[in-house]
Amino acid sequence: MVDVLALVEARLRTALGEPDARAAVTFLGTDRVEVLRFPDDNQDGTVVRYATLGMSAQPMSDPTAMLADPVAGPRAELVLSVRGGLADTDKVLRPLAVLAASPQVEGVIVAPGASLDVGEPLWPGAPFTSVLVAEPGGLVEDLDLDAPLDPVRFLPLLPMTPNEAAWKRVHGAQALQERWLTNGTDLRDPSRRSVPLD
Repeated sequence: MVDVLALVEARLRTALGEPDARAAVTFLGTDRVEVLRFPDDNQDGTVVRYATLGMSAQPMSDPTAMLADPVAGPRAELVLSVRGGLADTDKVLRPLAVLAASPQVEGVIVAPGASLDVGEPLWPGAPFTSVLVAEPGGLVEDLDLDAPLDPVRFLPLLPMTPNEAAWKRVHGAQALQERWLTNGTDLRDPSRRSVPLD
């Protein structure tokens, strides 16, 4: 059996560089999930990227299926990008691990357009308790695995304020992303305000 997580970590290092920290979380009845921290100094200042490692070890299965398929099914890891030094964003490690474990714990399939809510601020003082799952392929390319395994997709997470999450439930993910784009919202600002939703 191919070591999916070794391939995933290699892909993350190729795309994001060397991680400068990692933390592991294990929930009862689930596999261990690690969160890797990648600093990225660019002309806009420091951006910190947090990537999960462990979610893709097993395929996500349809919660209505009687038996989970151990081979076929979508695989994914989560990637969150925030501006460094503006908030205590390293505390996001546990909430991220919780989200990465949700397919195993709750039997959900995490896909672009979905909302994921941790029920508490993503980090101390954060105006966000939930994230929007965005389309993969931009920051980290999909990782193809040998058939019959599905590729691993690296899903960007976009933090949402409670008002944005409520608005998204009514109008949809596409409409919220267009609203962010129209208003020039810096989605990596860890303390940004909600976009105007009138």
